[in-house]
Amino acid sequence: MQNLRSTLPPMGPLIAFEAAARHENFTRAAEELNLSQAAVSQQIRNLERALGTALFLRTHRKVRLSPEGRRFQHTIAAALRQIAVAAAELRARPARASLTVAADQSIAALWLLPRLPRFHARHGDIAVRLVASDEERDSLAAGVDIAIIHGAGAWPGFASTLFFGESIFPVCSQDYLARRGPIGAAAELPSHALLEFEDARWDWMNWRNWLSNTGVDLPAQTGTFRINSYPLLIEAAKNGQGVALGWDRLVDDAIASGALVRPVAESVETDAGYHFVWSEARALPDAASAFRDWAAAELSAAPQP
Repeated sequence: MQNLRSTLPPMGPLIAFEAAARHENFTRAAEELNLSQAAVSQQIRNLERALGTALFLRTHRKVRLSPEGRRFQHTIAAALRQIAVAAAELRARPARASLTVAADQSIAALWLLPRLPRFHARHGDIAVRLVASDEERDSLAAGVDIAIIHGAGAWPGFASTLFFGESIFPVCSQDYLARRGPIGAAAELPSHALLEFEDARWDWMNWRNWLSNTGVDLPAQTGTFRINSYPLLIEAAKNGQGVALGWDRLVDDAIASGALVRPVAESVETDAGYHFVWSEARALPDAASAFRDWAAAELSAAPQP
């Protein structure tokens, strides 16, 4: 944005012009603004000089807006009114604590966002800003109060506590099973349409690793469908496009609603999980502590599918 100070006239003359234009009378404008009539007249002359045009037509007994002044009045009156309303809103609004929460796209979309209205209902005095990014550096940025990050629990310079552990299992829709038939065991999965989350992180479970952990080898060539967004991957599974790996807690709502089912009983647990993470350089803000406690309570209250 260009330097407004170099292009905008001073605020005083604009306010004097708005009052004078509204009354079409310098004396009434002066009374409203608690200024002398000479001061109002001088401010408007300064404004006209800065704009290079006459805003008023002056006669012996009265003044009236010029055509240029009338066009200018329409814009200035609306702009000053908006500034006044914005200022009044800020004065009237009670002070609110601000909280910046960061999370990857998966937990932000599938777990956090559907539950945030309950946080707002309980903590209406806290204004939340959500940063949803799969880039860990965004979650650990200086402006973030608390983050929910997937990993093993160690981030240099940051404190962390475990939010929930990692349990991973196949999920698909009832429609998919109706079309392809039931899946009797994990060994049958390589013959199905496997939906793969394509992510650059080495520690994110994929189908080959999951099947290997259950004693099944995935052939080198498969019909796997790859998507680089986990929320979209889950949508594809809901729509019957194949079988996805479901992360415990992230797919609980979809299982509870019947949008997804677990076609086999096998699951794989790892040493990773989602953690609350915050900078060691400062104490955890009260708003962030309230958020962490609320999220932990939400998790504890949720029935396991």
